[in-house]
Amino acid sequence: EEKPGCVVAHHGVAVVVRFDEGGTRQIWLTPDQRAVVGDRVLVAGDRLEALPAHGILRRRDPRGRERTIAVNLDRLFIVVAAEPREQPGYIDRGIVIARSAGIEPAIVVNKLDLPGSTALSERLVEIYGGSCEVLTVSAAERIGLDTIERLLAPDRIGALVGPSGVGKSSLLNALIPDLALTVSELNRGSGHGRHTTTTATLHTLSGGGTLVDTAGFKDFIAVDVEPAEVAAGFPGFEIALEAGCRFRNCLHRSEPDCAVLAAVAAGAIPERRLEAYSALQDEVASSSTRSTDPGFRKSSR
Repeated sequence: EEKPGCVVAHHGVAVVVRFDEGGTRQIWLTPDQRAVVGDRVLVAGDRLEALPAHGILRRRDPRGRERTIAVNLDRLFIVVAAEPREQPGYIDRGIVIARSAGIEPAIVVNKLDLPGSTALSERLVEIYGGSCEVLTVSAAERIGLDTIERLLAPDRIGALVGPSGVGKSSLLNALIPDLALTVSELNRGSGHGRHTTTTATLHTLSGGGTLVDTAGFKDFIAVDVEPAEVAAGFPGFEIALEAGCRFRNCLHRSEPDCAVLAAVAAGAIPERRLEAYSALQDEVASSSTRSTDPGFRKSSR
């Protein structure tokens, strides 16, 4: 008899499944089985079958291999803070990766209590306010948490991603008081956080939505993204793209009658946004190889 359930934790060689009928169980994965957090699965004895998924979040591991982190995501919360600051292009990559996978992105400015947080939030609203929601919260003071819960209606799955030290685990602890995840101090020498989350886990909120906690994303690498997806999903180009370029496959480089280039020339899009876009396109173009990892899963679109 096959029992339906959802993978709520991934430990490399084993997963924890929460069954629809109640109860959880750890299942060891055989070499031919693949399952990650968020997967809907059917379990029969010691065998597990992952069902087709959408909203697939992937990244490169430290050895350069492409790995699937979580699936069936509806929201991607890109968490940043005034300290430590994210790497240049981090938010742009996150938004493009989310959109290319059919996931709705949102920016979360955490640590509102830190100096510089208000200025950071205002700057991000100016840059990204027309592209996605920008939330300002404080896990320490429990401010703005309802804005995250509001975006996760029942049965919707979101993921918190961001550089180590920006407070993802603190946010989860504030949203789910009984969770008690380990929280680390910033390394005062480097200004970066230590990796406190070593596995992806799925947690249910009181409102019915669920959140995936992931290991610190030091930087997004644009894996599983094509140049056309960058052209269609880069934040800040929305109004120009509504007007439409002459060519449907326009990459906004030097094509004639490009709406984005025209908007930049007219001052409607800042030149620095075009420079950031070009840098991301160059990165995608240079990453022409695709993973041979058996766990490679192309996003459903």
